[in-house]
Amino acid sequence: MTATLSLEPSGRCCWDEPVRIVVRGLAAGQPVTLRSSLHDEKGTIFRAHARYCADSGGELDLTRAPALGGSFVGIEPMGLLWALEPVKPFWRFLKRDVETPFVVELEVLDGHEPEGGRLLVREVHERHFLAPGVRREPVRTGRVRATLFLPPGKGSRHWPSGKFFRG
Repeated sequence: MTATLSLEPSGRCCWDEPVRIVVRGLAAGQPVTLRSSLHDEKGTIFRAHARYCADSGGELDLTRAPALGGSFVGIEPMGLLWALEPVKPFWRFLKRDVETPFVVELEVLDGHEPEGGRLLVREVHERHFLAPGVRREPVRTGRVRATLFLPPGKGSRHWPSGKFFRG
């Protein structure tokens, strides 16, 4: 049986939106390693991995299955994203251009070796920062430099009016 990797929502979603990760088609109790990676805007690679065992039905649902080790342990459905660490030491995870998504690659490897093991399945997921239709407007008034993000539509009394900061 061939393993499949299911991501919900599939393909693309906002960075702060939860993603359900499920692997199907494994053998009962099969040890696997899930690995995530992305490249930041300067090309630095960030990675995370976790070791799991499939349930008796050959399924691995990260909302129910605890990670047995790796970048984190326990039940952490989004651990493969929050645990991303740079390959280069002391590099910060920073998003400069919110109009382009991060592309996260998720891999399922046979066994409990993060750098080894046979690749069973791979999927790519885009994590964007602006909801569809949001407009980004630069603000330049005197010494004020800011960015205004406007939701789609013609406007409404329900939109937030603004935030003011001193300093």
